[in-house]
Amino acid sequence: MGIPTLISTQTASNDSALAFTSGIDSTYDEYMFVFTDIAPADDNSSIQFQANASGQSGYNEIVTSTWWQARHSEGDDTDLYYDGTYDQAQGTGYPFLVLGTGNGADESCAGTLQLFSPSNTTYVTHFYSRFSNYNSSDQAMDTFTAGYFNVTAAITEINFKCALGNFDGVIQLYGIS
Repeated sequence: MGIPTLISTQTASNDSALAFTSGIDSTYDEYMFVFTDIAPADDNSSIQFQANASGQSGYNEIVTSTWWQARHSEGDDTDLYYDGTYDQAQGTGYPFLVLGTGNGADESCAGTLQLFSPSNTTYVTHFYSRFSNYNSSDQAMDTFTAGYFNVTAAITEINFKCALGNFDGVIQLYGIS
């Protein structure tokens, strides 16, 4: 990985969504979002994202994605978990970054989402994420999402939302050189 340069910071305070509508352009080939202390207002909620291509609206670009996680409970149970219902095959919904984060004082999530060559208009824009969370079932989870936006227009905007209700936390956008 190259050197990260902070582009912008947004803080959610009981917000339903945060949108990054500037800063994603041809300056960098790679962009990274860093999520810190993301805490949903509703128990057992999930963080999701979607994009707009240049000149588009609605956050409904076509996505192919996959999702899986490793889990370890306070009772010392461990497993690898995959559920295809969280994947998309040419869908326009919001891919999941993390599932089931609790809303207790000791429950939150943190992680990163990386976009590769979002300004390229020849190829699709690939992404992957890795999140850690303490969920409402008293489990530590290490969650992975990967995929691509199946559009050859530049991706210029990203929207993050909580699947249930609102959330608090900080999301920073970095360019990687």
